[in-house]
Amino acid sequence: MPTRTDIRRLRLKELRIPFKTAFRHASAERAETSSVWVEAVSSTDLIGYGESCPRPYVTGESIESARTFMAGHEAALCDDIVDLASLRTWMASHAEELDANPAAWCAMEIAVLDLLARERGQTIEAFLSLPPMGGGFRYSAVLGDSELEAFERTFEQYRRLGFIDFKIKLSGDLDRDRGKMAVLRGWDGEAPRVRVDANNLWDRAEDAIRFMRDLDYRFFAVEEPIRPNQYGELARIADALDCQIIVDESFVRVGQLALLGGAPARWLINLRVSKMGGLLRSLQVVEGARAAGVGLIVGAQVGETSLLTRAALTVAHASRDSLVAQEGAFGTFLLSEDICDPPLMFGAGGVVDMSSHASLNRPGLGVVDPAWLDSHIFKSAC
Repeated sequence: MPTRTDIRRLRLKELRIPFKTAFRHASAERAETSSVWVEAVSSTDLIGYGESCPRPYVTGESIESARTFMAGHEAALCDDIVDLASLRTWMASHAEELDANPAAWCAMEIAVLDLLARERGQTIEAFLSLPPMGGGFRYSAVLGDSELEAFERTFEQYRRLGFIDFKIKLSGDLDRDRGKMAVLRGWDGEAPRVRVDANNLWDRAEDAIRFMRDLDYRFFAVEEPIRPNQYGELARIADALDCQIIVDESFVRVGQLALLGGAPARWLINLRVSKMGGLLRSLQVVEGARAAGVGLIVGAQVGETSLLTRAALTVAHASRDSLVAQEGAFGTFLLSEDICDPPLMFGAGGVVDMSSHASLNRPGLGVVDPAWLDSHIFKSAC
């Protein structure tokens, strides 16, 4: 097993894959992916793959800012990083820059980790000294802010698939969102568990509280109802509605754990690998949240391919004792094509069954087949 890896270069590509249907929420509407794809190439021509989803309304980043960040740091990374220890050292010495460019760093870091693990013939879990991957993972249904007819149709599709956990995007239009609640009330048998995501719709806690009460539906949690980083106001909303608050745009680095005041059970963190700045920074959040007694939702950004789904599974597996819900794994339910065949995506009941995905036991992240990638995705997307 090699003790060091010489990284010759990093390549960045823009990944644009059409969706089968557009997805809308309060901050954006998308009809295709808008992602960064990075390849880390070793001196032996082995390749590691990374992906991220820079979003201006989440971390203030774009594909162009990610390109600029990589151009400024590629040479130093290739010179300085030869193993996991040197990667951690480099990250520690550039912490402020990574805080400002988490999505850009995410694609680079995942590509480097994938390369290092591949060269050593280890799964990403073994390489990071994590427990071996195993068991199943149950995902939430996520419904965007579609017209009521489309919303009801999608809801029925999820129900037929056996989903029991739902995340609903709100529009801020009371009549429109009441229509969604009416669809939910039509559920036969035991009611599903429902949380809503407002994507920072309101300026004031009072407006969010009044709107939620007017919906007259019992949610177990509300995600980002007001403008980001108003932790005291978020706590007030939690108390008024007697529910948990999910922080997403208000939580982009582990240091923000100290800002979540009061009872830990009041809070949930939406941990998205791209937003947090890669696997290692996400795993730091897992450890910090565990120590603080704060629950986690391992989330996803719209348009992630199977590569980010695979990275998120590593995080979810490491956080099973504090994992409240999981999002993503849409694969070709949403994308016109994915980066591998078969894609890593949920099946009946929203479950990803480990036994159905042999790629999870391959070296590195394992899901990318270079031949498939070259003949399908980048042939059509770039």
